[in-house]
Amino acid sequence: MQQRKIFLDDEELPKQWYSIIPDLPKPLPPTIEPDKRQPGPGIVPLIFPKAIIGQEISKERFIDIPDEVREVYKLWRPTPLFRAMALEKALKTPAKIYYKYEGVSPPGSHKPNTAVAQAYYNMKEGTERMATETGAGQWGSALAFGCMLFGLKCTVYMVKASYNQKPYRRIMMESYGADVYASPSEETESGRKILKDDPDNPGSLGIAISEAVEDALKNEKVKYGIGSVFNHVLLHQTVIGLEAKKQMEAVDDYPDIIYGCIGGGSSFSGLFWPFYYDKVSGKAPKDVQFVATEATACPKVTKGEYTFDHGDTARLTPLVPMHTIGHDFIPAPIHAGGLRYHGIAPTISRLVSEKKMQTKAYNQVEVFDAAKIFINTEGIIPAPEPAHAIKGVVDEALRCKKTGEKKTIMFLLCGHGYFDMQAYADYFSGKLLPYEYPAEKVAEAMQRLKKLYPWLDELKKII
Repeated sequence: MQQRKIFLDDEELPKQWYSIIPDLPKPLPPTIEPDKRQPGPGIVPLIFPKAIIGQEISKERFIDIPDEVREVYKLWRPTPLFRAMALEKALKTPAKIYYKYEGVSPPGSHKPNTAVAQAYYNMKEGTERMATETGAGQWGSALAFGCMLFGLKCTVYMVKASYNQKPYRRIMMESYGADVYASPSEETESGRKILKDDPDNPGSLGIAISEAVEDALKNEKVKYGIGSVFNHVLLHQTVIGLEAKKQMEAVDDYPDIIYGCIGGGSSFSGLFWPFYYDKVSGKAPKDVQFVATEATACPKVTKGEYTFDHGDTARLTPLVPMHTIGHDFIPAPIHAGGLRYHGIAPTISRLVSEKKMQTKAYNQVEVFDAAKIFINTEGIIPAPEPAHAIKGVVDEALRCKKTGEKKTIMFLLCGHGYFDMQAYADYFSGKLLPYEYPAEKVAEAMQRLKKLYPWLDELKKII
């Protein structure tokens, strides 16, 4: 009988993170300070501890995981890898399907992999409080958890649409000791300005980032924590893929194709980066392919432009080289809150532009259709975000059914959906709409960006 559950012992927990930076097909373009029109870090040195900045710009391929961080990881890591045999049977596919399950962490997602590390480095450098944003609440829950373990205070600006949709996520953060505000809030200048112009603004990750960054800039002993996009965040997540490689070795298998969802890109990068290293170093036994899935309601890669844009709505951050649909993007209140970010990790943009990975977009109705199949076969209720990856996996498995290909498919189930019952209630009652962000709105946003920075097209040449 095939092995369905693949576990690792504590001693097999990785001792180093892997960085993709030395192995990219082309170096990452620099961030740009718009007032100078030149490369520069902008506010980054002011909001992050030195150790984090060091990891952000490091060219090292492997970076040691501090012992204190590894000890906390052992609360839930190594996480299990499952063979989705019931799903395979239901789809009648010759493909093998594996999923790495990060929902076993205390906050219920992959996010603590970086939250614990960030809290540790901040504690070591004397930070007293961390400020951050959160969309669906997964990241806010994780940072609140990490701060609690290392004795730091935590302030979370939660996108208002999610704050109202997911009260139990807020309560989880508060249980870990965090102060949580619906964003835009009255707590910051940027929040107050938006509320003055639009009192019913549902919020966005860009707005919440502006509030958290402002908090860190204006208050001594406060630093900013971020849950995705930045190099150091994706680095910390590679414990996922490093473990998955060992688990696949244990069953003498290797993926042909890897799926994951992308909001900012951290969970998917955490899984596929180590397999990408195998591929570029000639160690991979197969020509493994990487497919990122996103929401049609926020199609930053599939419809966005690869250019320079701010990571936040208030334009506090420097210009970042990434696919974007505009920093002033206000998303529809779809339930996959973690995917409602206007930009993406620069590493993802580089890999997509160099055709080293693919991206597909799905609407939330077809995503929940796939999630229901997974629930009925594997029993776990997935969060709406990784359900986008499940949709991609189901489509590929059915394609294999038609062609007879015996592929090995892997995906990341980066969190459970047990706090997302309203999303499932709306789905089962037929209230969900298959929303697709209009291409003309992306074009309008790009025109506003170019009007703001007329020299942007010239700058894009360095991408």
